[in-house]
Amino acid sequence: MNKYPFEFDPKHPFIQQASDWIADVFYEKLPEAGFEIRDEQIYMAFQLERAYADKQTIFAEAGVGTGKTFVYLLYAISYARYTRKPAIIACADESLIEQLVKPEGDIAKLARYLDLTIDARLGKSADQYICLNKLEDARAGQDDAELFDSIYRGLPSFVHKPDSMQSFQPYGNRKDYPNLSDEQWNELGWDVFQDCLVCDVRHRCGQTLSRDHYRKAADVIICSHDFYMEHVWTYEARKREGQLPLLPDHSSVVFDEGHLLETAAQQALTYKLNHAVFEGIVTRLLQEEIRESLAVAVEDAITQSEHLFKMMDKHSLKVPASNRKEIVWSQELIREINRLQDTLSVIEEELVFESGLYTIDTYQLKIVEEHLEMIQFALSLFKKEDKPISWVSQDKEGTSLVIMPKWVKEVLKEQVFSRKMPIVFSSATLSVNGSFNYMMDILGMESALSFSVPSPYDYEQQMTVSIPETTHLMGVKDKVEEAYRLLKQSGGRTLILFPSMEQLEQFKTEANNHADAASYSFLYEGTSEISYLIEQFQNEEESILCAVTLWEGLDIPGPSLSQVIVWELPFPPNDPLFAARRNDADSPFEQVDMPYMLLRLRQGIGRLIRKREDSGNIVIFGEKMNDSYVRGQVESVLPKGVALTYK
Repeated sequence: MNKYPFEFDPKHPFIQQASDWIADVFYEKLPEAGFEIRDEQIYMAFQLERAYADKQTIFAEAGVGTGKTFVYLLYAISYARYTRKPAIIACADESLIEQLVKPEGDIAKLARYLDLTIDARLGKSADQYICLNKLEDARAGQDDAELFDSIYRGLPSFVHKPDSMQSFQPYGNRKDYPNLSDEQWNELGWDVFQDCLVCDVRHRCGQTLSRDHYRKAADVIICSHDFYMEHVWTYEARKREGQLPLLPDHSSVVFDEGHLLETAAQQALTYKLNHAVFEGIVTRLLQEEIRESLAVAVEDAITQSEHLFKMMDKHSLKVPASNRKEIVWSQELIREINRLQDTLSVIEEELVFESGLYTIDTYQLKIVEEHLEMIQFALSLFKKEDKPISWVSQDKEGTSLVIMPKWVKEVLKEQVFSRKMPIVFSSATLSVNGSFNYMMDILGMESALSFSVPSPYDYEQQMTVSIPETTHLMGVKDKVEEAYRLLKQSGGRTLILFPSMEQLEQFKTEANNHADAASYSFLYEGTSEISYLIEQFQNEEESILCAVTLWEGLDIPGPSLSQVIVWELPFPPNDPLFAARRNDADSPFEQVDMPYMLLRLRQGIGRLIRKREDSGNIVIFGEKMNDSYVRGQVESVLPKGVALTYK
């Protein structure tokens, strides 16, 4: 692999030379390969030159069809070779990662057309890999035991016989098991309650092996927003513990679909407390030769923890269109939190004495101490005047208390944006009403470069946007009936976007009971691995894809996607997270709900036209479209020349 794809003269600034080469790529090399010259692409290239030359953050808002991925890849790869540190391309989710690295994806195209060898490796989140311990438990379970056993038997031989591993062999990736439903994957996929540090098979784990592999990338590491923010949040702690950070030192970061970064940051900064996990960790102490006073303290803490989580479950309410339950706070609940903290403090004090006696395995002691420290810190946030955002969730582990500090902005400001390196936010939707202030505010930025380039497509000729005339009278059954009428007109070929999984499940139930259900092929998010569903949708031209997470990033050119039905305007749910944002806003609807909805709606609309030959319809359901203010805001974000009509 050549160090640079151009002749480098050390007497002149590197970025200027890289920019000249990139201009040649867009003016000459790509047109020779059959690509058209795009003014928008060239304009974006010169804008990114500023960010890389001055090591600044830039909002690169570029519409569909501008070829923005090629631009940021060329700069990222060139700069990585100059600094000898890989670039990070952080995508909003795993489906976007797959689209970037697929055999006909943009990285493969650049390598082929420019005769480059590009060392790009995937850094996938831990929950995208099989946990060998959970797989062992799933094989012994009652549900799908035969399926899980066949997965176990299909693992590489070195998993069963460690001495047989000769070279790196990736395995255990979620994508390798496309037919598993999300529910089935949850039975064997890694989750936050797995204690990898004390796992006796961690050196044979697919996640561990892949991490060692991607860290050696020369040009690009591609990961999710979630994974990058986990890297940021755990960076100092991992260094203190003598572990390598999740990602190596890097030269620049590109946040593809960057308008979604705040959500990933918030998720990374959460603490998830669960009684079963707590009990499993502290009972390790009871297996050692410990003093009676410590054993009593452990039993008291387990009893108090169990009592607290039962109370949490009892004093929480389901939030519609959200998987979070809102906690109904009371003085009694706060007292029980304080009592748990007191019992944990007793254990911590006892462990100080116990550590001097060397009766507890040092490694086990460290794990317990770190877990107790985490719980104490998370619970202590409730004593602060500016209380954390919190909610209750229910899963197979039982009731969990999720605690999110409000200092997301501060963490991003200190640990991401204060670093002197190029940071690119790339998306078709970064501004609201022509301003980037909304994004800068939620991310805690004081300044940034920015630019906008429109899509080159003729939306006035290629797209129609309408709402049903009777939308204000529609219940779920009426909407399903109208959806079937629209599906008949389009011959399937439709993406239906839902604001929540709850609404998707309602549609699924009604749609399956419809008289014409057998006439159509419905693909539902959650029934298989997401990139597998996308591939099915693209290949089965008359199919219908129903999704919650594909408002952005889905790229299906051609007739397979000829219609987008927006089941409901994607306003944020009334859950604790958005309630906290609204409480901090002077005008919650205008400052929180509306910008969020408009950005997401613009992304959803952008799924329809992916190339110049595409055409189709957008249909927006929902009673909120009868509100003249909301309707006016929706009309303001439609592509130029496209009018909203009633049908």
